[in-house]
Amino acid sequence: MLTSRTFLKRTRAGAVLKVVREHYLRDDIACGADGCCLCAATAIATGTCLEARPAGAASHLCPGLHYLLPDTNVLLHQIDILEDPVIKNVIILQTVLQEVKNRSAPVYKRVRDLIANPEKHFYSFTNEHHRETYIQQEQGETSNDRNDRAIRVVVKWYNEHLKKMKTEEEIQVILLTNDRNNKEKALEEGITTYTCEEYIKSLIAHPDLVDRLACLSDEGKEIESGKILFPEHLPLSKLQQGIKSGIYLQGSYRASRDNYLEATVWVYGDAEENREIIIQGLKHLNRAVHEDIVAVELLSKDEWVAPSSVVLQDDDQNEDDIENEEEKENMLKSSISKNMLRPTGRVVGIIKRNWRPFCGMLSKSQIKEARRHLFTPADRRIPRIRIETRQADTLEGQRIIVAIDGWPRNSRYPNSHFVKKLGNAGDKETETEVLLLEHDVPHQPFSQAVLSFLPKMPWSITEEDMKHREDLRQLTVCSVDPPGCTDIDDALHCRELENGNLEVGVHIADVSHFIRPGNALDEESAKRGTTVYLCEKRIDMVPELLSSNLCSLRSNVDRLAFSCIWEMNHKAEILKTRFTKSIINSKASLTYAEAQMRIDSAALNDDVTTSLRGLNKLAKILKKKRIDNGALTLASPEVRFHMDSETHDPIDLQTKELKETNSMVEEFMLLANISVAQKIYNEFSEFALLRKHPAPPPSNYDILVKAAKSQNLEIKTDSAKALAESLDKAEAPAFPYLNTLLRILATRCMMQAVYFCSGMENDFHHYGLASPIYTHFTSPIRRYADIIVHRLLAVAIGADSTYPDLTDKHKLAELCKNLNYRHKMAQYAQRASVAFHTQLFFKTKEVVNEDAYILFVRKNAIVVLIPRYGLEGTVFFEEKGKPSPKLDYNSEIPSLTVEDTTLHVFDKVKVNIVLDASNIQHQKICMILVEPKV
Repeated sequence: MLTSRTFLKRTRAGAVLKVVREHYLRDDIACGADGCCLCAATAIATGTCLEARPAGAASHLCPGLHYLLPDTNVLLHQIDILEDPVIKNVIILQTVLQEVKNRSAPVYKRVRDLIANPEKHFYSFTNEHHRETYIQQEQGETSNDRNDRAIRVVVKWYNEHLKKMKTEEEIQVILLTNDRNNKEKALEEGITTYTCEEYIKSLIAHPDLVDRLACLSDEGKEIESGKILFPEHLPLSKLQQGIKSGIYLQGSYRASRDNYLEATVWVYGDAEENREIIIQGLKHLNRAVHEDIVAVELLSKDEWVAPSSVVLQDDDQNEDDIENEEEKENMLKSSISKNMLRPTGRVVGIIKRNWRPFCGMLSKSQIKEARRHLFTPADRRIPRIRIETRQADTLEGQRIIVAIDGWPRNSRYPNSHFVKKLGNAGDKETETEVLLLEHDVPHQPFSQAVLSFLPKMPWSITEEDMKHREDLRQLTVCSVDPPGCTDIDDALHCRELENGNLEVGVHIADVSHFIRPGNALDEESAKRGTTVYLCEKRIDMVPELLSSNLCSLRSNVDRLAFSCIWEMNHKAEILKTRFTKSIINSKASLTYAEAQMRIDSAALNDDVTTSLRGLNKLAKILKKKRIDNGALTLASPEVRFHMDSETHDPIDLQTKELKETNSMVEEFMLLANISVAQKIYNEFSEFALLRKHPAPPPSNYDILVKAAKSQNLEIKTDSAKALAESLDKAEAPAFPYLNTLLRILATRCMMQAVYFCSGMENDFHHYGLASPIYTHFTSPIRRYADIIVHRLLAVAIGADSTYPDLTDKHKLAELCKNLNYRHKMAQYAQRASVAFHTQLFFKTKEVVNEDAYILFVRKNAIVVLIPRYGLEGTVFFEEKGKPSPKLDYNSEIPSLTVEDTTLHVFDKVKVNIVLDASNIQHQKICMILVEPKV
């Protein structure tokens, strides 16, 4: 049956257009109940069925058999409840699903996953195309009222329909709605209906489910009769007008890890206008949470403040002690010089909440039998959160997940509900799960849909594969990697040509041969963006069959590769470059140490060793050229753990030692990346996926320049070359480690390197490498960017065909945004993993009198680096419950005077290292100053 809707629409030119929309109605849409004799057998084709005898939890409100039918708001706000294994046999209407899709993409995905899960028996009913359940909007009726009416019509239809099934026991459909109006009308129409809370509280055998209910008091609605603590948030319409007229600024809210009373808002304008606004004090922060999109109002210049150098953690037991907050806020404002003031503002409204489920721990209330407690998130940038639970005794000492429901004006903290328990705090598995969740690292096992696109085993190279590739198996190719590496992306060769020149090849795993555009495997790899390396775990971007087997360039097996081959003279000048898809057979898989030993051993002169020596000689020349050109050599203390083979606990901790061969491999990877970048940009000036490293703003270098000046050294920062040269000259014979410290500080001044699409940017320069153009080509097993670059290069040399998304610069720009985010999160997750394993290492050890150097001074603390362990930590000079020493902070020198002892940046000190486990969630390595004695 066909119905049509007619409406009039005015065009831009002012003409009136009549639009007719056709809407098809059908009789063959099944109700979804398993074994329903009245419906055609289409239920199977539409996914999971509702059980013939719904095996839900026993409810004292509706003891009979029943299916649940939630409205849109229940789905949006109570998705955590619906995901619980107890809740089964739920009808999801097309009307509701469409509204959820428009309002929340993450919730929509979760609902689709529930519908796809056969154990949950969630059935998607296409009510808008069913002849008996479709309704038209009446005159004067709002869309919302029409949708509510459509939901009630479906519930009545289902109840009539299920009566006709003549089952032994009648099945009823129950409407779940939190909308008072909709509930009243449903009851008037004889429909059994409950709020989500009423229904969940009626499940006698599952009292814990109540904790998972979202607490739905409106943000502005005051809980109990508390004192108003925060200004009101302006409505969105006012915020949009204010942003348009320039009264307010829109930006991304970034909370501070070190000071809970301070945040910055990044305001995005044109490239020149990106600026940072400081927000200080509880009332000005006004209930914004890290990564929310907010509207801020700039304060007058006489109210501007400077970034605080005080470290403040919110760990008071009295959650509503506002006087104490005001005392701390006054502490922020002390001793500020005029030239340190920055634009300062206050949050006037929230444009978009970026709340996610948060991991952390329950801080149990000291009141006996209390239901209200505080939750302390693992991420220090997130405020503490109020939670109501009856399970406080069992949740104490556990890592749990909560979701924020709202933040009323009279509450010091936001309200939330319990989502799930992860395990005991301190357990290695639990803590690894926490750091993966907190850094949004996708780590679920690969789905069957993804795995279905892998090659069938046993796999071998076919005649068809050979046709379009160069056979390079005769070349002496070898790989050089860290010990234990199974995902070998790259291999190298070097040989002398008859004309006396050298041929050098970089051979990269041909991952794009196995991952074809647009399939589930490709989409999952694009979503993950990168492989994440934790201390004893690797979260692969692609399934293991590819990462550790078919794509890994292991020795003595034939593998598909993408090769970049240069002809060079002995001065490492490139004479010719060519790219080809190839087949290689690596002659050796070496570690950096094994390759170094071969190069250094006079007794070895085999083909692999000769090739390595040729590569090493050229790499040294290439590196010198790069550095002469202004490339930076920076430093960061990287740590390597030695694990106990049985307990997998760290038993030794040392800084990584870099060998000449590390540098050799790096030089050729850089050269291949630059050569490929030039090629894809020449072929696709609008669609090349490139990588740039922006030059830092001059103010970033303040800390480095001041620190060097304190040692009577001058660091020039007007260009990368000037910086590189002044770092090379910054030596003190009596203090050999000074140069490394300066390079570590210089690293902290740098901007993040990012992926971008060439058609969307003008500045391509890579500051750190001093290269006008750069990309990533050499690691497609562990970086999705490289897969796109392989596809572009393959099209450029006629080795593969293009596809629409590859030449859509807007789609590429979106992809780059995700890749940059995933790359950043992977780095943070890796650092968190090192921090956790460092804590495990020091759990059983107390390290006494270890040499350390001061990296930074703060108003009430110093940050030190211990070279032996590559470990950084903070020495605090104020302790709770103890009288504070006299502190005098000088930001110009920079120095901190504690009583009569002055501490400067780069001073050598001695510290004791102990693990402070008093806060099980935020266990931390504590440094105690031993020398000089203060």
